[in-house]
Amino acid sequence: MRLKTSFDGLVLNNPLMPAAGPLNGDDEKLKFLHDAGCGAIVTKTISTSDPNIPKPCIYGDKNAIMNSELWSEHSMARWRDTFLPAYMKHKDRPLIVSVGYSKEDMEILIPMFNDFADAFEVSTHYVGTDLSVIEDTVKTIRKYTKKPVYMKISPHIPNPEGFANIIKSAGANGIVAINSLGPTMKIDIKTRKILYGNEEGFVWTSGPVIKNLALAVVYKIKQAEPDLTVIGVGGIASADDVIEFLLAGASGVQMLSAALIKGKHLYEKIINDLPAALDKYGFDSIESVIKTSLKNNVKYSANTPNLIKEKCIECMLCEKVCPYFAITFEENITFNTEKCFQCGLCVEQCPTHAIEMKP
Repeated sequence: MRLKTSFDGLVLNNPLMPAAGPLNGDDEKLKFLHDAGCGAIVTKTISTSDPNIPKPCIYGDKNAIMNSELWSEHSMARWRDTFLPAYMKHKDRPLIVSVGYSKEDMEILIPMFNDFADAFEVSTHYVGTDLSVIEDTVKTIRKYTKKPVYMKISPHIPNPEGFANIIKSAGANGIVAINSLGPTMKIDIKTRKILYGNEEGFVWTSGPVIKNLALAVVYKIKQAEPDLTVIGVGGIASADDVIEFLLAGASGVQMLSAALIKGKHLYEKIINDLPAALDKYGFDSIESVIKTSLKNNVKYSANTPNLIKEKCIECMLCEKVCPYFAITFEENITFNTEKCFQCGLCVEQCPTHAIEMKP
C-alpha cells in the first residue's frame, strides 16, 4: 500500500506528522518522533522570548487536552545551537520548524533557522484577528526565505476563507488548520478553584473534541483556495481520522493531543493501521484519497426509520433520545410517522444498528 504524499517539494513517506507541542520540545523528542515513523517532523513553536508557564499546565480526559503551556520553554539560541544540530545528524525526512508570532519575531527567527528548515509553520495564536497583520507577517517572512511557509490558523479567526485568500496573495504556500480552541476553562467544584489556567484562568482545548470543527475549517479553506496546501490538525486519533482529513482537503495531517491521551505509541500504531484502513474503504494509496472529491449528501426528506427486529435488544435508548417523542414500545419498537421528523438520531445512536432509514 502506497502511503507517500508530497506537496510544495516536500516528500513524506506517510501523511502523519506531530503537531507543535510538548512532545516535540527538544532533540530527544524529535528523535523519538523520527523513530516512530512520522512522515515529517515538526518542532515545538519557537519564539523570541521565554514563556511564563503555570504548573501544572496540562489536563487530559478521554476526549480532550486542556493546555496552558504556551510556546517552547527553551530559548531560540538553544534550538539553534543544540537541539537542531543534534537532530540533523539523524535527519532523513522533511523538517518543519514551527515559529511564532509577530512579524518582528519573524525578522529574527526565519534567518536564524532557515538553514535547518525544509519548511516553516507559523503560529498566529496571539496576534489577533486583523488579517492585515497576518498579511504583513507573511510578507516579512518572504523577505528571508524561499522555503515553503504554512500559516497556522486559530479557531478564533472568524473568516477562514478570507485568511486563506490573504496569506496566499502575500506568498504563503498553505495553512495548518487548526490550532487549539479557546479560551476554555477547567473548574474543580470541590475546591471552588479554576484548574490548569493562566493568570486569567484560561486554557486552550485540543484533541478529539475539536475534530469536527477542524474538518470543517479544512474543507472551507480548500473549497475557497484549491491551490493552497492544507495540513489538517485537530482531533486526529486513528487511521480513519487521517483518511477523513485527507478527504476534506488536507495533503497531510498532524497529531499530538491524542498521543497525550492514549500514549506516545499512537504515532506508530496509526502509521501501521493506515494500509488496512485504506484497503477497507477501497483506496489503493494516500494519493487516491487526496484526489477523491468529497460529495455533499444533503437532502431534505427521508423515510420514517424501520426496525430490524432480529438486531433489537430492546434497550430503549432510541425512545429515550428521540427529541420528537415519536418512538414507543408495545410488542416491538414502533415509530409514529406523524410525529417522526426523520432526523436520523435514533439510527446513529442504536448500539446494535437495529434501526435503518432507507432512502
